[in-house]
Amino acid sequence: MTETIGYVGVGLMGGPMARWLLASGYALRAFDVSPERMQEAVAAGATAAASAGDVVEGADIVVLNLPTPAAVEEAVFGQDGIAGRIRPPCLLVDFSTIEVDRCRSFAQRLKDETGCSWIDAPVSGGPVASTDGTLTVMAGGDPADIARLRPFFDTVSANFTHVGPTGDGLVAKMVSQLIVGCLHVVLAEGARLAELSGIDAAAIPACVAGGHADGVLLRQLYPRIVERDFRPRAYVRQIVKDLHMVEELAESTGTPTPMLGTAYELYRGLATSGSSELDSSAIVKMYETARSTQATSTAGHEGAN
Repeated sequence: MTETIGYVGVGLMGGPMARWLLASGYALRAFDVSPERMQEAVAAGATAAASAGDVVEGADIVVLNLPTPAAVEEAVFGQDGIAGRIRPPCLLVDFSTIEVDRCRSFAQRLKDETGCSWIDAPVSGGPVASTDGTLTVMAGGDPADIARLRPFFDTVSANFTHVGPTGDGLVAKMVSQLIVGCLHVVLAEGARLAELSGIDAAAIPACVAGGHADGVLLRQLYPRIVERDFRPRAYVRQIVKDLHMVEELAESTGTPTPMLGTAYELYRGLATSGSSELDSSAIVKMYETARSTQATSTAGHEGAN
């Protein structure tokens, strides 16, 4: 029997994932606040839902793929939300990145109000992996629910891990975002060092291929930094949001995170400078600004002498 997916949020990440599900034979009811994204989903074969709550009709699995915790809360518990209609044995899967504590609170509330389980399943890999069906998924939830959902997860991912109970998938995602956010900054710093030292910065990935500095971000993100290609794959505002959540988790666990603090401040400065809608590769702009400021300061100092 064909399973039906109710899907809320068919944007940069959710849109390609929804298309993979449709191509794999799932029926899909979609809702998004963007009419353009809704049109794209319907063109791919989805049925349009009138609201977040409306995706529940006939659904075996309800999926969220939303940009903020507030959007998740509104979709589930807001007016005409999912919680008003969902009932067992339907399961709720949240691909969004939200705070660990908030996820666990939402899950308990959903269980109390509806009897349904909440599975946190944040993803890594970005729009490229979403489009290719090669995402990494880190899930938290009851083992029986995870087992039931495994064919669904395998449709949209190449690497799936059941980390532990509800919320644990998001803990793994916080660790991932700490590493990724810091690497973004390090790659921009490396690119500027190469540029200002007079070598071909674009040659670095090939130069270090197979060495300890090699990696996916060096091959995928670093070239965009060098080319100043800031078309959004991962918005600056999303990086700021995620790094702030990592900081909160680190504080609650007493984990020292000096590198995270530096990355977060740089990205927050970038966002407040008017670049929040650019790609995360735009972090290199902070190094250009710093050099410009430093050069102006040095020139002024020399003039005073």
